[in-house]
Amino acid sequence: MGTDAGNIGTLHGPGVFREMELIATRRAHAAAVLRSATVNGAATMALSDLGSVAAGKLADLVVLDADPLVDLANLSHASFVFRNGHEFTPAELMSSLH
Repeated sequence: MGTDAGNIGTLHGPGVFREMELIATRRAHAAAVLRSATVNGAATMALSDLGSVAAGKLADLVVLDADPLVDLANLSHASFVFRNGHEFTPAELMSSLH
């Protein structure tokens, strides 16, 4: 998993979903794609306190409407986001950008 940051004409964020879909088309299982974006990414950057959920680790959580292991497209359907210990709806987060 890489990043779409800095590519001209590419919106930050949505390009990540497309990248995950493209990786999966190369026969990577959804779980491997998710690991590449979380645990493996944190390990690559030597950030052992990120990338997974466990007591004592930093964690922002996205609560999804459906299982991303069944379909990676489900990653773009969040019900809630927990950031710094506070619960937000996707609409609240989007409205804060204006």
